[in-house]
This record gives sequence, C-alpha cells and structure tokens, in this order.
Amino acid sequence: MAPPYGKEFAAAFAYNKRLAEQAAAQLNDEQLHAALDGQSNSVAVIMKHVAGNLRSRWTDFLSSDGEKPWRDRDAEFVDSFADRQELMDCWEAGWSAVFASLDSLKNSDFDKQITIRGEKLSVPLAIGRSLSHTGYHVGQIVMISRTLAGDAWQTLTIARGQSQQHNTRSWGEQQYRGEQR
Repeated sequence: MAPPYGKEFAAAFAYNKRLAEQAAAQLNDEQLHAALDGQSNSVAVIMKHVAGNLRSRWTDFLSSDGEKPWRDRDAEFVDSFADRQELMDCWEAGWSAVFASLDSLKNSDFDKQITIRGEKLSVPLAIGRSLSHTGYHVGQIVMISRTLAGDAWQTLTIARGQSQQHNTRSWGEQQYRGEQR
C-alpha cells in the first residue's frame, strides 16, 4: 500500500494517462500514426516514447539507474506498431511500472536518492521530473489529437465557454458567486 505521497503522485500520473487515452481514442488508426509535419511525431510515436521512458525510469526505481541499459530510446521514435492493440500493450507496460513502483514505496523511501543517467536525485524530485516529462508529452498527444479530430473532437475537460456553468454545478450558485447563505 503506497504511503500518502505515493497515492497523490499515482493520482496525478493516472490523470495524465487518462487524458492521453481519451485523446488517442478519438483518432482513427490512420490518424493515430499521422505526424502533423515531417519534423514532428505521431501520437503513436509519442505514446511509445512515454511508455519506454516510464518503463526505464520506474523499473527497479529505488535500486538501479533510471536509464536502463536495455532501453533503446532512439527506437522509441520509430513507429513500429502493427496495430492499435500492440501500441496499447506497450503503453500499458510503461504505466504498469509506474503504478507498481509508486504502490511499493514506503514513507522512508521519500528520503532516499536515486540515479538517472548517473545523476543523483531525491525521490520526490525524480518523481516530479517523471510527472513533468509525462505531462509535457500528454499535452502534445492532446493537441495533436485535437487537431486531427477536427470538428469531431470531444473535449476532455471543461468545454470552452462552460466554466461558469461547471462551477455553478460543482459549488452551487451562492458559493460560486461568493455569497453567504
């Protein structure tokens, strides 16, 4: 059972995972593998890279360097998937490593240091860096998916122009307006 910090970090990672999956689900197979231009990556390639990074960083998180000798980072930027299921299996392998590691952490582990590419980092900093890296790429996945889906796009958060209605539904009219009852 993860300590309170581990649960909070797991929730933040899970939110990013869910956003990426909801965005990618709005693409057909051709769009999933389409790059916006010759210098950018497709959603499938970004997902492959995120999965490879997470698998490397989170496998034996406390006991080995986060950049594993078996990782082939350059290959992560080559779209080699036969189908969507193969991509999703790769994606899940990366996320499984994150959640298993976070779940295994004890409170005392947050006082430890780990290494990534030989650089010593505190456990909280390493987790924060991984979450930041993941969030950066999830933003790319969402933006590319939004662009490719066009008018068929279904918003993942609060729809444009709907903030007031959302806040009123969430908090009630008086509380949202700051009024006393």
